[in-house]
Amino acid sequence: MIELKSLKKTFRKTPILRGINLELGHGDRMALVGSNGAGKTTLIRCLLGQYTFEGEVLINDLSPRKRRRDVLKRIGFVPQLPPPLKMSVSQLIHFAADLCNADPEQMFSVARKLGLRISEVRNRIFVKLSGGEKQKLLIGIALGRDTDLLILDEPAANLDPEARQVFFNLLAERLNRVSMIISSHRLDEVAALVNRVVELDLGQIVLDDHVDDVVDLNSILNCTINLSQDNEAFAKTIDEWGFTQTNGQWQGQVAGPDRLRFLGVLSRYAGLIKGIEMKEDDNEHNT
Repeated sequence: MIELKSLKKTFRKTPILRGINLELGHGDRMALVGSNGAGKTTLIRCLLGQYTFEGEVLINDLSPRKRRRDVLKRIGFVPQLPPPLKMSVSQLIHFAADLCNADPEQMFSVARKLGLRISEVRNRIFVKLSGGEKQKLLIGIALGRDTDLLILDEPAANLDPEARQVFFNLLAERLNRVSMIISSHRLDEVAALVNRVVELDLGQIVLDDHVDDVVDLNSILNCTINLSQDNEAFAKTIDEWGFTQTNGQWQGQVAGPDRLRFLGVLSRYAGLIKGIEMKEDDNEHNT
């Protein structure tokens, strides 16, 4: 589906990509990881046909530079940084739908599922939305149409935990229909979403490994946390995840793919935590 052959990109005589060779097949869900400056965003922009480059890039046997419109019709893209667009939400949705012959109502529908209040923001200028609102709208545009490939650059960074769960469910619905590239500078943010990990460092692939595909994106974990003492900062943090306190215990639910991210948050308060129980919710689990 995707072939990169000796892909090189240089900016002002500084090499950013140094001869990337990579293939991505149908059903691959690839984590593209690496520190800032590793070349992740540059690689993505080459895939989207935004940059000239040395070497060869093919998507479904088409060049994204020579056949960019045809290639982009079949790609859903969520950028890390929302573009500074000055059109209204409604104009943006209809513009995006027209480009790929999609139904704008499907895009609105996905954004609503993520918690975006379309009736309130429909006539607002995109650039004036909050970070979370922009992210939900861009995900709605990417997932609200038929695609062969999803390219997601830090896709859930600005989403609240509830919206993240919906996002994971939406990805789960597409597992057998699309390939995915999910870019992040932290593997723990995306590990549960993927079945392959490619790490870039200084413009070269230093790791390309397939991983066990065992996490159900629809899974939900019931969590109970016991503290040695109350703590205001912990209470504020855990409240953002929708947890409530009962009889001295904090209880709530976490999306299965978010478990590593959640444990990373809890690690800040390791000295306060007496015990944690995380168990899959069979009642809420969807197969």
